[in-house]
Amino acid sequence: MTTAALAPRTALFLPASNPRAIEKARGLDADMVILDLEDAVKPGDKASARIAAVEAVAAGFGRSASAIRLNGVDSREHADDVAAVRGSSADYAVLPKAEDVAQIARVAAALGKPLLAMIETPRGVLAAAEIAALPGVAGLIAGTNDLAATLRLPPRSGREAMGVALQTIVLAARAGDAWALDGVFNKLDDATGLETECREGRALGFDGKSLIHPNQIEIAARSFGPREREIAEAQALIAAASGGAERYQDRMIEAMHVEQARALLARAE
Repeated sequence: MTTAALAPRTALFLPASNPRAIEKARGLDADMVILDLEDAVKPGDKASARIAAVEAVAAGFGRSASAIRLNGVDSREHADDVAAVRGSSADYAVLPKAEDVAQIARVAAALGKPLLAMIETPRGVLAAAEIAALPGVAGLIAGTNDLAATLRLPPRSGREAMGVALQTIVLAARAGDAWALDGVFNKLDDATGLETECREGRALGFDGKSLIHPNQIEIAARSFGPREREIAEAQALIAAASGGAERYQDRMIEAMHVEQARALLARAE
């Protein structure tokens, strides 16, 4: 469905009902801007937010890809959201609480746009591999706040308590050739905690992170991007490889390692 080199390192959620935040986002360096019609919008503002989101993506966000998060399939706003997003200039659509594979397939077909499915429940985690393999699904987003709640994790239990679920999301994305985006970090003033969580997410295999504040963009982009040392090592490995299995420095390498190095350089670009 997609390629890792194009996966966003940073995907910033913004309320579609906040024109000031939308305008500010045009000057931000996020890889993707996701205009939210769901949780961030009050019930009475849903219709106006929908109109605002369509207008905002038509104006564009510079180099940033654009996406609109729909209200869930059980919402009375869902059908209107699908119709509006289908006719919009958004690059992607985001579906919350993705669980039912047949239902998601219908939504993806109706939208006619690449879909990012949010995995936020136990049912979603267990169906993640089938969801990622669906035509039209470009990636999975770990909805860690809802996932912690639906798993009934104790307060302050930490991400390690949902480690199996997070790894399952990454495994499903890789099996389906889809992106895997890590969940949001809620503590807006904890830069150290954000960097730690980003590095943990990258170590798990996530391509990037979903964000809730512009101040989180730089840290997440740096954490999920290849470091200078990694770039230099990849370039040296490619230059040294002559084909087949061979010794390189203190290890054995083969075609797979060359492909990984080339993918890392493509990601850096």
